[in-house]
Amino acid sequence: MTPKFKNLLEAQAYFHSEEVCRQHLEQSRWGGNPVCPYCGINKAPYRLKDGKRYRCSDKDCKKTFSITTGTIFENTNIPLQKWYLAIYLASAHKKGISSLQLHRDIGVTQKTAWFLLHRIREMLSENAPIILEGIVEIDETYVGGKEGNKHQSEHAKAKRAKQRAGKGTQGRSTEKTMVLGLVQRDGKLIHKVIPSATGAEIFPIIEKHVKKGSDMVTDEFKIYRRLKSLGYGHETVSHIYNEYVRGQWHSNTIEGAFGLLKRGIIGIYHSVSPKHLHRYCDEFSYRYNTRKTTDAERFNHAITQAVAKRLTYKRLIQK
Repeated sequence: MTPKFKNLLEAQAYFHSEEVCRQHLEQSRWGGNPVCPYCGINKAPYRLKDGKRYRCSDKDCKKTFSITTGTIFENTNIPLQKWYLAIYLASAHKKGISSLQLHRDIGVTQKTAWFLLHRIREMLSENAPIILEGIVEIDETYVGGKEGNKHQSEHAKAKRAKQRAGKGTQGRSTEKTMVLGLVQRDGKLIHKVIPSATGAEIFPIIEKHVKKGSDMVTDEFKIYRRLKSLGYGHETVSHIYNEYVRGQWHSNTIEGAFGLLKRGIIGIYHSVSPKHLHRYCDEFSYRYNTRKTTDAERFNHAITQAVAKRLTYKRLIQK
């Protein structure tokens, strides 16, 4: 049975012990029938005396495993109760939760909370490519500090970049980190961090995630003129002429999604490094794509994605 709770207090009351958390994870992962994560055989593995581990009964395997083997919880020293509260908070808060706040809320160090949140973001990334269809809006946004706050050397670098790019780039020569957004009207959202607004970067993403024949709505950026030749309908709204809506054609949906991403980064995280930005994008996309579910449903769905998405600290901090 899927647990139901309406708020954090009820979630804490439900997951009141480690054993309850383990039972919930077993039900979410195995449905009550343990499966060996090494060989994939569910031929009645037997529980060891410690009550937490199993041993595969297949004669060619015989490996020992637990419910956390092969999940983001593997080899963790953090109690599952704290993991569960962190997942609930990260998935329920519309703009996320900072590591500074989380470490106070669940009683871990800030460094541990930071690592834990990044592992949760990795878990929230989509398992399979999202396919968009119908009316799909696409645009780019830029994440980074205000130009006025940057050092003179950064201003000089940005000026040289603009000179190389020439006129008519509409801000796309900025030194900030670029995020491409695609959203289906009343549907799902995709955020992708890309190095530059070029056809070589953008069109493979469109062809992977957007069904042929869909109607694409963009601004007047010239590279999108190729969309019709790729098998898509194409409508533009000319922002440079103060046109933002023309009948059913507008990009307000993707602009709203970008606004939520930026307000979260500015208001909750304050700054995000380009190295980790893609995980923050996955976090915001997940909450957007599950916006029509309850917090409990979103939490339970997140737990089902805990398998095979373990992010190690070494991989997280590597350059």
